[in-house]
Amino acid sequence: MKTIKSVLGMTFLTVMILGISSFRNSVATTDPVTSLSDEQPTFHRSTLVNGVEIFYREAGTRDKPTILLLHGYPTSSHMFRNLMTDLSVQYHVIAPDYPGYGRSEQPAINDFDYTFDNMAIIVEGFLDALHINKYSIYLMDYGAPIGFRIAAKYPERIESLIIQNGNAYEEGLRDFWVPLKKYWNDHTLENGQALEGFHSLDGLKWQYTHGVKDSTKISPDNWNIDLQHLTRKGNNDIQLAMFYDYRTNVPLYPQWQEYFRKYQPPTLIVWGKNDYIFPVEGAYPYKRDLKNLEFHLLDTGHFALEEKGGEIADYILNFLNKNNIK
Repeated sequence: MKTIKSVLGMTFLTVMILGISSFRNSVATTDPVTSLSDEQPTFHRSTLVNGVEIFYREAGTRDKPTILLLHGYPTSSHMFRNLMTDLSVQYHVIAPDYPGYGRSEQPAINDFDYTFDNMAIIVEGFLDALHINKYSIYLMDYGAPIGFRIAAKYPERIESLIIQNGNAYEEGLRDFWVPLKKYWNDHTLENGQALEGFHSLDGLKWQYTHGVKDSTKISPDNWNIDLQHLTRKGNNDIQLAMFYDYRTNVPLYPQWQEYFRKYQPPTLIVWGKNDYIFPVEGAYPYKRDLKNLEFHLLDTGHFALEEKGGEIADYILNFLNKNNIK
């Protein structure tokens, strides 16, 4: 009797195992799980734009919609290293370094106009070199005035805007900007030297860690990598030139706001609400001019991607899908 029960038990167990295996195979066949092999590599390349060698990162395939990622001060395309991996499964993603930043060439200040007008021209030339004429733009910090110049000039090329702590309204120029405005109004050596602390080691670390919820999540590699280009010979003068030229952006704010009202590009706001440089007061005015606007305030600081990168990537993917940019 025990032998019969044992055999019956084994038979029942075998049937159960075969049934479960068959079910799993059926599920795997009809509903494949996305695997790590679907991730796209990031390539590190250079191209010549108006005689200047421009370094850029590129991920995803050209048959998918393009997202142009424009970095801020004092960093480079390095700030997008993780976001590019997150987005490249569904999109073609490109991130250039401006001249004098990151791994791009640093022309002598006497040979190159370090202005926002000229940086926008360089980015235009970069897009032309890659034969890209339709794209969304991620605008952050310096990337905002550069990207808004391009968007207002070529509105038909813009599929959407993704704005992360990038200003287009005077409400966003608050306490941080007091010493810069002093420099704009009185362009002296003394007033310029007062700003050099922003790209010192302590100044860089402060920009990355101020306003974050957990500073231990912020890699020191960020400010150490930035220091590599900021300490190149002549780069201090370049940064001061860009500080001074930032004044040229403010008179363009009304033009960019008119672009928003007239063309109504689908826009996503993902803003670190604890940012002291571009505070949250600069985020709200976009609501006045943009109708198709998705608005998110994140509990972090200026470089929001460092602490909220996964959340921002999810917002971007959902936003683009909702607006049929896919």
